[in-house]
Amino acid sequence: MQGVSRYGPLSDGGVRLELTPTTTSPLAIDVTESTEMRIQRLISENPVIIFSRPSCCMCHVMKRLLSTVGVHPTVIELEEDEIAALSPNDNGNNSAEDSSSQVVGGASPAPALYIGGACVGGLESLVALHLSNNLVPKLIEVGALRNEFLIG
Repeated sequence: MQGVSRYGPLSDGGVRLELTPTTTSPLAIDVTESTEMRIQRLISENPVIIFSRPSCCMCHVMKRLLSTVGVHPTVIELEEDEIAALSPNDNGNNSAEDSSSQVVGGASPAPALYIGGACVGGLESLVALHLSNNLVPKLIEVGALRNEFLIG
């Protein structure tokens, strides 16, 4: 991030800004942070996050399904070289549920949905979670959805 150190009017009506680098903003990007570290930080900072490829139709369906239940996830589009850093089993647990979300047959791990820091998997896993009536309780549990709106 950059901060404005000085500004002044120009003769043509524009404004001249002199920017100075700053890291005091929470939105500052740490260029020394590795892709893996950035992905882990984003997972821990967002209750619902989707890592996707640009123009991914499966990601669009995931966003629509989540918005239908009232959740608007953070969506991060990864470049091809960053997708390799996306491990579907990054939550540190080695349960049977986690192993079901692992990449099968060398397929790409994107799109990948994380809820509450745990990898849910791709679109198929999200739909299965929704059809088994486990999606909404999980979203409530991580604070992404408020229970009071669901009780009528």
